Amino acid sequence: MRLRPCVGVLSIFVLISAAAVCARARTQDEAKADKGNGSAKIAAQQGAKIIAQYVKSAGGARALGRIQTLSIQGTVTRAENTSGTGSEANAGADASNLNSGTYTFDTKEPNRYYSEIVYGGKHLMEAYNGKSAWHEDASGNPVTMVSDDALETQFEAQIANTHLLDLKKNHLYVAFVGHATVSGKDALQVEVMSASRVKRELFFDPQTRLLVKESRTTGSTLEQIFFSDFRLESGVQIARKIELHRGADVYAIELTSATINQPLGERVFDLPLSSQVKLPDLKTLFKEIDDNQKAIDKIKENYAGTRTEEETQLDSNGKVKKHTVDEYSFFYFDGEEISTMTKKDDKALSDDEEKTEIEKANKRVEEIKKRHEKKAKEEGKQKKDDDEVGIETFLRTCEFVNPRRERFRGQDVLAFDFEGNPEYKPRNLEERIVQKLAGVVWVDEKAHDVARLEAYFVGDAKIADGLLATIQKGTGFVFEQEYVNNEVWLPTYEEAHGGVRLLLVKGFRINEVTRYSDYKKYHVEASAVVSNPKQ
Repeated sequence: MRLRPCVGVLSIFVLISAAAVCARARTQDEAKADKGNGSAKIAAQQGAKIIAQYVKSAGGARALGRIQTLSIQGTVTRAENTSGTGSEANAGADASNLNSGTYTFDTKEPNRYYSEIVYGGKHLMEAYNGKSAWHEDASGNPVTMVSDDALETQFEAQIANTHLLDLKKNHLYVAFVGHATVSGKDALQVEVMSASRVKRELFFDPQTRLLVKESRTTGSTLEQIFFSDFRLESGVQIARKIELHRGADVYAIELTSATINQPLGERVFDLPLSSQVKLPDLKTLFKEIDDNQKAIDKIKENYAGTRTEEETQLDSNGKVKKHTVDEYSFFYFDGEEISTMTKKDDKALSDDEEKTEIEKANKRVEEIKKRHEKKAKEEGKQKKDDDEVGIETFLRTCEFVNPRRERFRGQDVLAFDFEGNPEYKPRNLEERIVQKLAGVVWVDEKAHDVARLEAYFVGDAKIADGLLATIQKGTGFVFEQEYVNNEVWLPTYEEAHGGVRLLLVKGFRINEVTRYSDYKKYHVEASAVVSNPKQ
């Protein structure tokens, strides 16, 4: 299974539902009980036990589960860590370089998150509003995060709001790593991993069972957070002293207030109003994209390229059970991608396998030609494909907020967030699925195409009341394109991760990444031999 390159913003939403239902159907015969992986199971059990002890020490599942919002304020002192190692003690700090500032930390169920350090007139901040992750660049301008940076912030929001409760329900994998030293004392190290395979290292005091350190690596930067001086607030243990080590920088934070369940509006987590622009008429914009699709598809037919699909299968403990990498060559015909596999799991195909691939691709071309001829005969009947979600459906079921101008792949684009409209009552399956989505879209208004889409399911999406399939909450996908030869947006990256349960019984975890490369300009006739497009 793979995510087919999408030709318009609307088709993407149909695609994710179909992809999720079909996910890894071909590997059902491979889905067996994990054997020979006893050490991973033991590590997972030990990790879950340590987390359970932490939950009890932090106030108990009941008290933590009652937290709907958490608002923290504090003061910050900053110093350069001259040791350059992000060491656990602030021994390398130069006191003459100290600056004072403020610290703000806000969370709100189910996944809102805002963290900010202000010092010297500059902001060090990151936020997630449930649709898009964003931060401020060196100039203080708000910028939407993408790729790994976005996943990191989303995971931070998930940990902060779930409080490590209900690990299985929240699709969190844990494993006991071993003993470690934190500030000269023994600690229990547990690795926590999200469904999208983002990882955190958590360290717990073996006596108090409280969290004393969190560690992650973002890009090439090591970030470590140390917690101490725990005090009760509304029945929950909260660290009153926090020390953040980010690369060579050290920030010492002392809390001045910590409030649980005070009202927090959505604007706290959204991009600043000053960064937003007037949202154009979306019905007109999407119709222009849809109407322009035939022209885009025609330009695409001049291109061929390489596609690499990477699939990772996880066991019940979140450990990699199987990892495959397949490679394809492809070209476009009538708006669709025609592919032939060239490598299977990094190995070249045999002559017979290569012949079979070419036959399959040629057969696909013939099917598209026949379908095209049939459509031509039916032209003027205003007939829609049964699986096509119309513009009206998308506009009815979703709300669109936070419009802003940004740069993406060197082009000016319009970005805006979207989420299901809670006031609208869906009337069919397509509307129910679309209403469950939230995320952010980047649109090139001049080229009339979608440059990037990132979305996830905010709740379980059930097909036939779950009897056929359930797309699990948190299942997400990403679709990216690049403006090639200053004439057309072509796919560069696709990602799907999450879970699907089929027939109320069988569950699958989706973890797939597709990369496109080596675009070359060709002219391909429908009658051309698939393996040799005309240059």
